[in-house]
Amino acid sequence: MTHPLLDLAPLSAARFASIEDRVARLLGTEQDVVIMQGEALLPLEGAIRGAAGPGTTALNVITGPYGRTFGDWLRDCGATVLDLSVPFHTAVTADRVREAFAEHPEIDFVSLVHAEAATGNTNPVAEIGEAVREQGALFYLDAVASVGAEPVLPDAWGVDLCVIGAQKAMGGPAGVSAVSVSERAWARMSANPRAPRRSYLSLLDWKERWTDAGRRALPHAPAQLEMLALEACLERIEAAGPDAVMARHRTAAAATRAGVRALGGGLEPYVHDAREAAPVATTLRTPPDVPAFELVARALESAPSLPLAAGGGALAKEMIRVNHYGPDATREAVESSLAALGAALAERGARVDVPAARRAVETAWA
Repeated sequence: MTHPLLDLAPLSAARFASIEDRVARLLGTEQDVVIMQGEALLPLEGAIRGAAGPGTTALNVITGPYGRTFGDWLRDCGATVLDLSVPFHTAVTADRVREAFAEHPEIDFVSLVHAEAATGNTNPVAEIGEAVREQGALFYLDAVASVGAEPVLPDAWGVDLCVIGAQKAMGGPAGVSAVSVSERAWARMSANPRAPRRSYLSLLDWKERWTDAGRRALPHAPAQLEMLALEACLERIEAAGPDAVMARHRTAAAATRAGVRALGGGLEPYVHDAREAAPVATTLRTPPDVPAFELVARALESAPSLPLAAGGGALAKEMIRVNHYGPDATREAVESSLAALGAALAERGARVDVPAARRAVETAWA
């Protein structure tokens, strides 16, 4: 008996290359695009270990938990790391980055997260990219959460290493990811004696065995189901139009912020300024006496499929994430999430107005 998910024809090198080309079109880039056969942490770590070493002085921007992870990797590579941290309820500015360059002109590598789904903020990459170009540093960007929800333009922004994943706004699986690599980044990796080689983390292996070899023979068997799912994500975005997909995510974010203000009960947007709020997910701050993880658990009891989660680590006590991305970037998902949170708050004696929240969401969506 045949099975549509199991009895598949082998994925050809030509089809693999065509999916890379579609990723490049989505990013508007002329850079090499390498699709990695694993979750986005694979190219995120591989790009840092390939491009950074003992001679690197890195400015590591921290606007959420992933920035901290990148700093750990950079230090582990032997780089000198200068952390630029801002409160998680806000975004970094190009002026702060320029100030760091003025204090440390030796900086030659900048790592940044575009949108932090974990904290709900998004950073102004275009302006920061201009500052990085003035410095002449290599620019590494985590765009895993932002791609599909807002513009991601490596060439226009001067990004040398831009990592994306399919599992957020693209609406796909977590098991496949990609990185666009500039000529400057390839040169930095080639000159780095500590860059991974003969390793699953190695981008240089892919360059030599795949990209430079004309993309005619795959280095190893691809993760076929994930590749086909990525192809389907790209087809769906192309059919709807990237602008329409991004508009849907922006509207979901605006509707969530409007709805939570109308709901009451002590909930409020975690990111203060809407201009610094990521369209991929909206984070909410709970009242001091209401643990976020308890409120989310209660809300999910009646509707376990809602895109709700408590913050990670210490944020689990105070932060709720409404993950309105991919197929959940809809009015129904936002309304249902706020209604479930409202009901959970009401059980605790809070004064909430679920009908007002629903009207606010509908108005924002309209």
